[in-house]
Amino acid sequence: MKSLADELFADFREHSVSEFFRRNAAMLGYTGKIRSLTTIVHEGVTNAIDAAEEAGILPRVTVMIKRVNDEPEHFRIIIEDNASGIPEQYIPDVFGKMLAGTKLHRAMQQRGQQGIGISGCVMFGQITSGKPATVVTSTGNGETVKVDVMIDVDKNQGKIVSKEKFKEKWRGTRVEIEAKEVAYMRSRYGPFNYLRMTAIANPHVRINFVEPDGTLTVFENATNKIPERPKPMPLHPWGIMSDDLLVLAKRTKARTVSGLLSTELSRVSKQKADEVCRLANVSPEKRPTELSWEEAERIVSAFKQVKLLAPPTSGLRPIGAAELENGMRQILNPEFVHTLTRPPKVYRGGLPFIVEVGIAYGGNSGKSLENKGDNEGAEGEVGMDLIRFANRAPLIFDQGGCAITAAVRSIDWRRYGVDITNAPLTLFVNISSAYVPYTSAGKQSIADEPEIVGEVRAAVMEAARELKKFLYRRLKAKERQERAGIFERFLPVIARKAARLAGVEEPDVRPLLKKIAGVDHD
Repeated sequence: MKSLADELFADFREHSVSEFFRRNAAMLGYTGKIRSLTTIVHEGVTNAIDAAEEAGILPRVTVMIKRVNDEPEHFRIIIEDNASGIPEQYIPDVFGKMLAGTKLHRAMQQRGQQGIGISGCVMFGQITSGKPATVVTSTGNGETVKVDVMIDVDKNQGKIVSKEKFKEKWRGTRVEIEAKEVAYMRSRYGPFNYLRMTAIANPHVRINFVEPDGTLTVFENATNKIPERPKPMPLHPWGIMSDDLLVLAKRTKARTVSGLLSTELSRVSKQKADEVCRLANVSPEKRPTELSWEEAERIVSAFKQVKLLAPPTSGLRPIGAAELENGMRQILNPEFVHTLTRPPKVYRGGLPFIVEVGIAYGGNSGKSLENKGDNEGAEGEVGMDLIRFANRAPLIFDQGGCAITAAVRSIDWRRYGVDITNAPLTLFVNISSAYVPYTSAGKQSIADEPEIVGEVRAAVMEAARELKKFLYRRLKAKERQERAGIFERFLPVIARKAARLAGVEEPDVRPLLKKIAGVDHD
């Protein structure tokens, strides 16, 4: 006779990663019809730009959204790039396997980090439409491969449903995903605004976008300079935990604990490694695989007692103040823009990050452009528009719970002469890090780390001071113009009458009027 426990656990079984995310698609950002569509575009465009940059190619991305069978919530999303293409044998893993290709011992800044982005799109299309994703790719060898891919959620594996090959002179990748229960709107949270924001943060990328009604928008690139590829960075001792060290110990090729610390971690010389081992009371000649949890804990604690250089930032690639300014001017056409890139900082003791800020006033800046909806002539909400980015990728959703939002809201904008409720102002904030602390797998909000909040706040206030100077100069110029207008109107009359009363020739007042107006008359 079965016990109660046996009956309760009779259906117990292990779920694959794919099965877990199939049941919890909201964790990947698939909540709401507009957001789900934008998430697909986001993941596809992120992959496209990363692939081109890694190949040293100036990215050219085409995005098309087509309505299927005139159904209001049924679309085919097509994203094409000009990158290196994907070898045939890797297609099932890239598009059909979640958490593929992650590494612990080396970190490098990337737009997508979890390894579930594009495979999550394939899964979402599969569970809403029942259709596979179509991948067309060529590595430039004259042969193009076209495959239909589905995910075997039980095994977390990609499954090729059909395949054909044909000759074509082309290089790149084209992904087509059919999805239902999604909606298209040209709104703040839709694909159009996502691509517009992407163009600001990636001025080297050219994006062609075709909307469901056939409207073509081209976001031209503002520069032809390809960002230098980030370099992988070893972990820094200030940012590791005991478990991280034990995982490294299992994977390392080093034969001793001292060798493990000096080769697998950054900023650790052989002398420093020996010093840490002495402080931790661990033999430097001990085999890494024999390291115990308690010994790992003592080593991590010992690192806090020795002087080390700050973590390297070779794996970080910020946009750069000049390139960011190009992007903001290209898209927003503002009266004033100021951009800055702050020096690297660390959070959680040893995880490096860089904050960049751009502030634009006038032109197409502010919320009014983004909230016009489908009618370009309509007036929408006005005021400061905060656009958030992580590693150049826009963060459109979950703004309220983001560290960037918290930092901006903590600032007293009245000190800078700005009423953010109606000012035509766009504030851009980008955080570059190999370890962006996202609050969820949806990658739309950054965790409230004190060091990140403080650094963003300092950077925004630095940019706001420059805006304050601009607004002050503009106000003074307006006052001079008004004053000059009064004098221009009455001074000639006064001069004429005064000359008549004095019996002298009427003086030329034009040089004086120019001086009052602040105009150099030389």
